[in-house]
Amino acid sequence: MNYLGHLYLSGNNPQLMLANLFGDFVKGRDYSHLPLFIKEGVSLHRSIDDFTDTHPIVTELRLELYQELPKIAGIAIDLYFDHLLADNWHHFHPKPLHEYVDDFFNAATLEISNVYEKEGFKFPDRFIHLITIMNEQNWIKRYKNMEGLTMASTGLSKRISFPNNLDEASEVFLQYQNDIKSTFELFMNDAQIRFNI
Repeated sequence: MNYLGHLYLSGNNPQLMLANLFGDFVKGRDYSHLPLFIKEGVSLHRSIDDFTDTHPIVTELRLELYQELPKIAGIAIDLYFDHLLADNWHHFHPKPLHEYVDDFFNAATLEISNVYEKEGFKFPDRFIHLITIMNEQNWIKRYKNMEGLTMASTGLSKRISFPNNLDEASEVFLQYQNDIKSTFELFMNDAQIRFNI
């Protein structure tokens, strides 16, 4: 799962949702120094990643797509699942996607400026920058459209440290969309059960 999937599987707790997204910025296994809600978010983030990466049907799909997207099929699947979640949002949440996303970023903007003095913690500038850009450029709302999928895959392709063809992920999606959609539906059913959504 990518950004939208991580938000959705956090339930409707804006603080936990933000801490979940922060999970990508925390390295190593020892994050005991972080405030409690951030520890919970990082732990949830890693649980979602592990659940996705080891799910048998996701593994099957990754193997199916490997020839088209060598080394980055798993990353493409994360993007595909966010696209399909956004496109089918009305099946998963009562609140319209644009309202859900706006509510999250409004809450995140307030929360991200907090300094947790007792714990000596402040969100780092690079994370604040990411949240700001995501909001200003409507990344999550754009996931619903193929244009958004192309934007996400092209942008991420440039940030990967090795040569890759993730920028071709949209074309691969169209070629394999029936298999990808059926895998997504089965996976989301299991994910909702696993994360009590």
